[in-house]
Amino acid sequence: MPKALKVILIVLLVLLAVVLIGPFLVPVPPLTDTVPPRDLADPDSRFVEVNGVDIHYKIAGQGEPALVLLHGFGASTYTWREVMGPLAEDHLVVAFDRPAFGLTERPMPGQFPNGVNPYTAEAQTDLTVGLMDALGIERAVLVGNSAGGTVATYTALRYPERVQALVLVDAAIYAGGGSPGFLRPLFNTPQMRHLGPLIARRIQEWGYEFGRSAWHDPSRFTDEIWKNYTKPLKAENWDRALWELTRASRPLGLAQRLDELTVPVLVITGDDDRIVPTEQSVRLASEIPGAELVVIPNCGHVPQEECPEPFLEAVNAFLAELP
Repeated sequence: MPKALKVILIVLLVLLAVVLIGPFLVPVPPLTDTVPPRDLADPDSRFVEVNGVDIHYKIAGQGEPALVLLHGFGASTYTWREVMGPLAEDHLVVAFDRPAFGLTERPMPGQFPNGVNPYTAEAQTDLTVGLMDALGIERAVLVGNSAGGTVATYTALRYPERVQALVLVDAAIYAGGGSPGFLRPLFNTPQMRHLGPLIARRIQEWGYEFGRSAWHDPSRFTDEIWKNYTKPLKAENWDRALWELTRASRPLGLAQRLDELTVPVLVITGDDDRIVPTEQSVRLASEIPGAELVVIPNCGHVPQEECPEPFLEAVNAFLAELP
């Protein structure tokens, strides 16, 4: 064999070894400052097992229609703090933490209840309806912010008989529905499964600026708000669960199914949404048959936090019109 060819083969073998073995040489130290999620509970926290997962939720009020609130990526029941009480004056209101977030249990691979991955979109819709079952709610208005709007829409498509109406708040329908197809096989390699928790932990570095960008006026994103947003990062397995959610995510094709929605829909957006651009919500309202649109001035991606009064005005007006 020519010497040059031998050199090329040796270089290729070294590169292959670096790719295959190198990731395993990167240490992934276990987190040492985490506790069971229930140890972080608030005075009004409640827990219930749904589909084998210990779900953290909060509940208030009474009256129909019942409202189920679904938070976005990186958020929790905390995102509804400004509006849950006012909504509960006339309605039964339930907010819960989706798997991988808040104080909901974070099952690990090999321990998934009944072998079902709770981080998939299908499992999250099943869990939404399962929670309604556990609380005796036959039908509800689903109120979803950002990725919570994705889950709300998918639930309405999979369980139309259980959804009375939808309130989609800066909903991620056209983008952000999952990792690109070409990356998903990479995410499932042993190498990336080893490194995944390290990648997830970086939310502690970029999360603060991401949170500020969700507000029209970033100065109102206070240290106290950031403290409450990051409280769930003390829950055991939060990093591994966030990586499992990333691995399980995939595009759902909801944009091609909007004409299948048969329930009343209200689309709410801030006029300065830098996460899900405002024009996407305007488009969403135009492509859902009969949908109403409310654009809140001087407001960003989380109007339920930054602009609660116009948010409540829009939601209450919509609920008053429901049959």
